[in-house]
Amino acid sequence: MSLTGTPFFVVLVIATVLAVLATLLLWGRARGPRPLRWLARILLIGLCQLTAICVVAVAINNSYGLYASWDDLLGTEQDAVAMPGPPVARAKFNDGPNGIKDTYFRGAKSQLSGQVMVWTPPQYDDPAYRKTRFPVVMLLHGVPGSPQSWLEQGGMPGDLQQLVDANAAHPFILAMPVVNPGSVDTDCSDTPHRKTATWMATDVTDLISHHFRTAPGPKNWGLLGFSTGGYCAAKLPLQYPKTFGAGVAFDPDPLTGDPDVLTDPALRQRNSPQWLVRNAKADVGLFLATSAQDPISPPANIERFKKAAEGTRTRVRTLVLPTGGHNYGTWTRMYPAAFGWLSQELETPRPAA
Repeated sequence: MSLTGTPFFVVLVIATVLAVLATLLLWGRARGPRPLRWLARILLIGLCQLTAICVVAVAINNSYGLYASWDDLLGTEQDAVAMPGPPVARAKFNDGPNGIKDTYFRGAKSQLSGQVMVWTPPQYDDPAYRKTRFPVVMLLHGVPGSPQSWLEQGGMPGDLQQLVDANAAHPFILAMPVVNPGSVDTDCSDTPHRKTATWMATDVTDLISHHFRTAPGPKNWGLLGFSTGGYCAAKLPLQYPKTFGAGVAFDPDPLTGDPDVLTDPALRQRNSPQWLVRNAKADVGLFLATSAQDPISPPANIERFKKAAEGTRTRVRTLVLPTGGHNYGTWTRMYPAAFGWLSQELETPRPAA
């Protein structure tokens, strides 16, 4: 039973109700010496508390997408060192539900391995578009988290398809790579021992371009992420403007970098969007969004970034919702504005004449 699935949550709710009922029914029926009766009642109380805590914990996990599977929660997933994947040319995409395809591969440049999930819009298989190459939006999850988070809690690809059907967004190819291969978080940065930025900007893009009809050039490649993934979506276009033309950051981590992730101050500064927007001189578009109630990503952070971008070639748009926390309920409300903006920044796929 899936950790994030509705059936598991319903089972926990039922178990909680049954534990309360059992406590009410058995409270006065305990037999034996007084210490034994006390112990039985303590166990009944503990069972009620345990089931209630599990319900709350699963609800929080489903809201924030902290852990996408039992293996993710228990730390039993194979990492990039223990299980190298095949190279790009030999990577095999497996078909999943809702048109999702997924693979596990090893990047030639970064030498990192990880999962990538891909969805192609209905137009991709339309005979009228058979010669059309499509723009790509890479969806970047938070940490902890996984690409599966976009399906389980993020409403993808259904929410995008609704926007496309309403002519509010382009039919993009969606690519969902793991942002921390081997479960090692570097804020999508190249470090002396792990080239995660290279994995994202070179290896994953090579994989998608090799296996799908993607349009070339930065005007056809965008990023959209939340939390740590939002930090990456703001950073990578500044570092790789010849690869990505636009990035959308939902509730990004502090844009000056996380000392707990990159302990070297110089390395952290060179990889922080706040420093990059002033020094990289990248001709890209960035959309930064948060809510007035988010303590993790307060509006002041993106306002400082916007001010730092003044006078540069980087185009910055911001959005601050009046309400909402650091969760999918807030991020999905940002989809219409974000995908509408991406549809302006990136090229429009057109059927062959």
